[in-house]
Amino acid sequence: MAGKKQQEFVKEITPMEEDFSRWYTDVVLRTDMVDYAPVRGCMVIKPYGYGVWEGIQRVTDSRLKATGHKNAYFPLLIPESYLKKEAKHFEGFAPEVLWVTHGGNEELTERLFIRPTSETIVCDMYSKWVQSYRDLPLLINQWCNVVRWEKTTRPFLRTAEFLWQEGHTVHAEEEEAQEETMKILEIYRQVAEDELAIPVILGEKSEREKFAGALKTYAMEAMMHDGKALQAGTSHNLGQHFSRMFDIKYLDRDGVLKYAWSTSWGISTRLIGGIIMVHGDNRGLVVPPRIAPIQVVIIPIAFHKEGVLDKAKEIKEGLEKSFRVEMDDRDTYSPGWKFNEWEMKGVPIRMEIGPRDIENNQVTIVRRDTLEKFTASMDNLTGTISGLLDDIHDTMFNKALKNREEKTYTTTDYEEFKRIMHETPGFVKTMWCGSGECEDKLKEETGATIRCIPFEQEHIGDKCLICGGKAETMVYVAKAY
Repeated sequence: MAGKKQQEFVKEITPMEEDFSRWYTDVVLRTDMVDYAPVRGCMVIKPYGYGVWEGIQRVTDSRLKATGHKNAYFPLLIPESYLKKEAKHFEGFAPEVLWVTHGGNEELTERLFIRPTSETIVCDMYSKWVQSYRDLPLLINQWCNVVRWEKTTRPFLRTAEFLWQEGHTVHAEEEEAQEETMKILEIYRQVAEDELAIPVILGEKSEREKFAGALKTYAMEAMMHDGKALQAGTSHNLGQHFSRMFDIKYLDRDGVLKYAWSTSWGISTRLIGGIIMVHGDNRGLVVPPRIAPIQVVIIPIAFHKEGVLDKAKEIKEGLEKSFRVEMDDRDTYSPGWKFNEWEMKGVPIRMEIGPRDIENNQVTIVRRDTLEKFTASMDNLTGTISGLLDDIHDTMFNKALKNREEKTYTTTDYEEFKRIMHETPGFVKTMWCGSGECEDKLKEETGATIRCIPFEQEHIGDKCLICGGKAETMVYVAKAY
């Protein structure tokens, strides 16, 4: 009976080889991470999905605070005039803005927009707070929601409302702002690679792809299992654009009033979509152990027999001092059904404890990433689990890196590039002349975009992939979510 239940349970997920998009949706819904909200393009993040976000918050927030950043909160509603102050910013976000026109039954004298990002209102406040060089640097971050009225939506990857952190800093010198921009990009790399086990490529965005109103935009790009790219985080050097628009000035040591230099940066709940598409398999989620809501699930076997439940509780109490642990002692489901449910939810370690295990002073352990099953002594379980979680992280990272390497190609031939995009999608390293016209042509003809100009440049030719003209810049090109 348990075998039949197991088979039916797994069938609820469409194989990714059959339909990757459907597989993704099945995983998100079947693992109880989200549900669709009654508002178009919005999602309800359920406790398990929100637990993953809390893990990301925890590891990111600690790194930001360790580098001197402090959390604050700014209003959701922003006056229309603020958006219009910076022309490029307005042009970049206007198509996605959701407007508030009435308060109760009264029409507002000035429309308000729901923040798609907070540069405008943050900079307005900074213009009041910054008076002297003594007020700088100002390093503030906020955890909040934003709204962008997207035409096409998918849970976590692109929704009308989503959660994120957005940092906004002000500096006295241009060099300080650039240093901040790169410092944050490195923090994001640490979060992606050291916590989420997602390998990323760091680089600068092209003029066409940079943030509206920014001097320079830097990003980390990750490859999903199907070869497509996901922009996993961005850090922007805003120069003095917003400072001039919102009059952020400071009196310097030399007694001269000067415009400040600013940055902004963010990661969002789309990282959860990245976790799913980088690590998931046909059994469901595979959650990175360092941010997993549940790191170890204990399943007592035949717990109606004397001593089993007591021993399971004893082990749980010992482990939860160091790990996030849950015990599944529900008597309405068979062990086989529970195995499948927790596998589908991607819990890194499953621990089984039955009468025979107790006799042999051991537990049975199954790791989610490789599905390897083995026994371990009940003595020093904390040390065993700690080492195993680290190994699971490393194994997941190396598997994702191997997938990226196998799906990364090098070419300077446009026709070959088109074949790669059509037949075996992935990252393509190629040369680019720097022309916006070539970039537009590439996107129009292939649906691919220049993901970034990587910091680690390689010389793979002298000709631009698109026009054949002289090229000195190597770029990563891919289709993206």
